[in-house]
Order: sequence, then C-alpha cells, then structure tokens
Amino acid sequence: MARAFLDSNVLVYAFTLDRRAVEARQLLHDGPTISVQSLNEFSNIARRKLGKDWAWLGEALAAIRAFCPSILPITLETHGNALRLAERHNFALFDALIVSSAIEAECDVLWSEDMQHGMVIDGRLRIANPFRSGE
Repeated sequence: MARAFLDSNVLVYAFTLDRRAVEARQLLHDGPTISVQSLNEFSNIARRKLGKDWAWLGEALAAIRAFCPSILPITLETHGNALRLAERHNFALFDALIVSSAIEAECDVLWSEDMQHGMVIDGRLRIANPFRSGE
C-alpha cells in the first residue's frame, strides 16, 4: 500500500460540508502522514476563511492528530530542501515545505488539490488531486 501524505487543503475539506468532504474524510481516516506545516495552514484557514473559534480549532486539531500517526516537524533540513524544490519546480514556498516533508517521510503520493496533478518529484513522489473525477 502506498504511503500517503495530505496537503492542508485536503484537511480543510475534511472538516467542511463541501462536496469534496467525503473523499477528504476517507483519506484522513486512512491514517496519512502530515507535517506541522499542514497543521499551521489548516489552523490559519479555519480561523480566517472558515471563521471557526479557538475551541472548534482545538477539537479539529485533536481529531487530525488522532487520525495521523506521523506528523513531521519543520526542520532546517526540511526548509533547505523546500527552497531547492521551490527553485527547481517553481513551487510556492509553503507548497515546497509540504513536498519536502512528504519526501522526507518517504511517501509515495501527496494528495493535493493545489499542485500539478500527476507530477512526479525526484522520481519517487507523485502528486495527485483526490477530487478529479474519473481517476
């Protein structure tokens, strides 16, 4: 079975009533790997865009931590690798931090709606959009 890493946008959908929520929840329930960057982005979006209060956020983060057995820190190595990935692939820095963490975790697939579907990084990490129909 492929080791999966979730981008923050998938985490956000898992906690909404959006049409993508069902697929996002299934991916979360499968026990993926995430990073502290994913938690940071989720928290920012939940507060600023979804208007959630601190109590809701605390409960949501606890649920995410319960489902995700591995949450990687952002280290100087992660940061350095992200800078190289951003330069090489023209990623935004925050996306590059997610990609860098997924590579460090030795994941096979990075589920993300925001990055190029089908792109393969360093011959080992495939980016896939879980919300594309027919795939």
